[in-house]
Amino acid sequence: MEESKILQYFEGKTILITGATGFLAKIFLEKVLRVQPKIKKLFLLIRAVDKRSAELRLHEEVLNTELFGILKAKYGADLIPFLLSKVIPVCGDVSYENLGIFDSKLRDEISQEVDIIVNSAATTKFDERYDVAMGINALGAMHAQKFARNCSKIEMFVHVSTAYVHGSSVGIVPEKPFRMGETLDGAEISYLDINTEKKILEERLRGLEAQNATELKIKSVMRNLGIERAKLHGWPNTYVFTKAMGEMLLEKLKENVKLIIVRPTIITSTYKEPFSGWTESIRTLDSIFVGYGKGKIKFFVGDPDSILDMIPGDMVVNSMLVAMAMHTNQPSHRLIYHIGSSRRNPLKYADMKWLMYRYLTKNPLLDTGGKPIKVEEAKILETMASFHRYIAIRYLPFIQMLKLANMILCNHFEHVHVNARRRVNHSIRLAELYKPYLFFQGIFDDSTTENLRTATRGSEVFNFDPKCIQWEDYFMNIHFPGIIKYALK
Repeated sequence: MEESKILQYFEGKTILITGATGFLAKIFLEKVLRVQPKIKKLFLLIRAVDKRSAELRLHEEVLNTELFGILKAKYGADLIPFLLSKVIPVCGDVSYENLGIFDSKLRDEISQEVDIIVNSAATTKFDERYDVAMGINALGAMHAQKFARNCSKIEMFVHVSTAYVHGSSVGIVPEKPFRMGETLDGAEISYLDINTEKKILEERLRGLEAQNATELKIKSVMRNLGIERAKLHGWPNTYVFTKAMGEMLLEKLKENVKLIIVRPTIITSTYKEPFSGWTESIRTLDSIFVGYGKGKIKFFVGDPDSILDMIPGDMVVNSMLVAMAMHTNQPSHRLIYHIGSSRRNPLKYADMKWLMYRYLTKNPLLDTGGKPIKVEEAKILETMASFHRYIAIRYLPFIQMLKLANMILCNHFEHVHVNARRRVNHSIRLAELYKPYLFFQGIFDDSTTENLRTATRGSEVFNFDPKCIQWEDYFMNIHFPGIIKYALK
């Protein structure tokens, strides 16, 4: 498919984007505005108390980021009029019916004009509160598809999921949809009843309110409940569990509306567009890089030979745009795309660890006093058993000694003991949360995605071929510098 035809598809289109202040949505918005200025309208759903707050978030969290620098340079003083004619912030929340759009006039306008809905709203914390994750990742998808059913012109619904909805799969992971109620291998419960899950969390919340539980207690109980319910059904954490539910809840979309489910793997900083290395906040495995660079991580946990499936954010957006343009001529009502690198250009965990060491040796992070932090080559603990042994030998005796000294000296070391215990517990919890990814033995099939690549082979505007990424160059010269420049600023 020629680039011109892809661009032509978006000419005159109106798109509603949920989760508009999120990392991927920002890249999507910038790309569309830059390559197809003849887009008609972009409604951006933003969580805010009122219209003014939504406008403020749009400008402060989206348009004022470095990501939009190319557009600012291109349009200069004409940028604001251009954006005002295209971009409309909408105060709303996917956790509610009608997407929380209480302005009925605006809601009707969107329903009558929108051609495409891109549902990218999500909370990506692995151990998010169950009620929050259920509301955004699962029920949010349902509310978005219900809203789509009332849109008179809608032709396409794009849902951003995650490849890890398959849990801890082994071998080739296919691009296939979930059946309603499906659970994963190893589940203690053979059927996932989403209504039952809603009732369980609602009853637990009512019980906590009846006890006058503190907000801290409610947060802790909800986080633990999410992990508990996820594991009962075969998923490793709350995030992927509720994202899988979200996919299941899309089955009632109108038959005449094309459904695209995009399942990216671990999304990293931009490869080329609008420039290399843009990212924001510390995302997923970047926390290991930062912890290691700051001297807080002395060892790595994981299978050295496991594949870390990563894909730059701009490649994910390019795949979405190509899929949307191509999907109009496809007979299939639903298509699923795995967007990743493990099948075409795999990267081993051991190689990533080595690249981190090399980069931080040459470009050390600085401590609070401005002095370089020296990192040592860390060992890899290749099993969770070796990790727990390491903790037991290296850290627990010191904590026991602190506990004893604290008792003898009338709680003089209470603060030190509590903090040391908390740090160890935090490390154990993080290791358990990341375990499914650091020991992952699956390869994501991307046959359907490869068909898209084949149709656009050679395109520079819409490149999303992971084979063109040289991992050493990408991490040493793009991604790691991007983390320091944009996420740690």
